[in-house]
Amino acid sequence: MLGEKEWLACCGSVKFAQEMVSAGPFSNYQEALDAAKDIWFNKVDVNGWLEAFAAHPQIGESPSQTHKSPTSAQWSKGEQSTALATATDSTLEELFEWNARYRQKFGFVFLIFASGRSSPEILAEMKRRYHNRPIVEFVLAAEEQMKITELRLSKLFSANATSGSTIKTHHTTDVVTKAGEDRVSIIGGHLIAANETPTSKPSATFTRTRPPITTHILDVARGFPAAGIEVRLETWDNGQSRPLFGQADSGPWNLLGSSTTDKDGRSGQLMNMVDALNPGVYRISFNTGKYNPEGFFPFVSIVFEVRESQKFEHFHVPLLLSPFSLSTYRGS
Repeated sequence: MLGEKEWLACCGSVKFAQEMVSAGPFSNYQEALDAAKDIWFNKVDVNGWLEAFAAHPQIGESPSQTHKSPTSAQWSKGEQSTALATATDSTLEELFEWNARYRQKFGFVFLIFASGRSSPEILAEMKRRYHNRPIVEFVLAAEEQMKITELRLSKLFSANATSGSTIKTHHTTDVVTKAGEDRVSIIGGHLIAANETPTSKPSATFTRTRPPITTHILDVARGFPAAGIEVRLETWDNGQSRPLFGQADSGPWNLLGSSTTDKDGRSGQLMNMVDALNPGVYRISFNTGKYNPEGFFPFVSIVFEVRESQKFEHFHVPLLLSPFSLSTYRGS
């Protein structure tokens, strides 16, 4: 049976660890994850959230050897491995400066699900989130903490399965359980209602930290991001129907935005920042013929649908390209 020490490694809140011990034992990973989300969002108080935040080293720094959970310190080091591997002296210096500015404004360490993210990407996210109102940022930090906890739960259960335990493991998902309407949604709703009056201007602060539709292009033939490719984002402009096979190329498309991929293959902002996407059919088009003049594809268009139930989700639609092949998927 897992004890308080193991749960504390997953989330640095003592209240969280105690509640997980009380709720256990769990027969599998998914059962533990459901309980963890309910406990974190509905039972751990503000002090517990801050305690968990404080258990993390700031981005770019090594975890303290005197950390109350050596396992947590080891996991933190692994989670920041990509960031540290991609950091230069100037990046680390800028991270240190922005970490200090962030902590001074908000009162806690900048928290982000860092696994697989580069230092420049994390730094850009920190700069964007720095402009949030403190209460909005507090909620975002709590959501990032849950993502980290979810990853660590999977590691914990995998380790127990490897050591011979009968605990079953499952892959992590981004699905938030319906264990009651979580406190983050409730807080966000009250914040919006409290700050909106009939005569006030709409707030420029959003729950999202990036536009809801993004893309990037990887040149798999060269093994590098594809820079300098023109990208367009459009939405199907016929509210009475969705495009059928054979109609998509000639139908009424409305341009939302366009840009050119940067040196990292990212398209930049293709649409305005909104919290809720309009449900419907979208199309991202890439001017691949200009990038690969001798290639097989003069251009590439990817058509996808956002449903009513998905309007608050993020849609990352990347393109993996070579002169004679391509693929895509829905990323995160």
